[in-house]
Amino acid sequence: MTLGSSGSADQYTATQRARSALAGLMSSVGALGLAAAASAPALLAAIDQHAAAIRDSLEADLRPLSAIALAGYVEGIRDAALEHGWRMPEGHIDFATGDWVLTRMLAVCALAQALPARA
Repeated sequence: MTLGSSGSADQYTATQRARSALAGLMSSVGALGLAAAASAPALLAAIDQHAAAIRDSLEADLRPLSAIALAGYVEGIRDAALEHGWRMPEGHIDFATGDWVLTRMLAVCALAQALPARA
């Protein structure tokens, strides 16, 4: 793909990296967590509430969400959680336990799924 300027190429690369990071998140927790939410109304409601908070935090009412914004956001959440001793659960994950970090990650996955193909 040929792009007109270096800035466009950089934006394309950043978007591709962000989409790759979001795809990794989706494969590690998103697919299973969102599937679990489909049959757990309380989990689905929690994900919706987290998604609304993320949209507010990223000022989605002023500019559209993007893969870059969501990937940066979830990286910040994960890094802060790890610094405070949180660890990704190993083995089977019970998404209904109310783990704030996991629920926030699921909300990012839900928002990422709703992005247009070029965002």
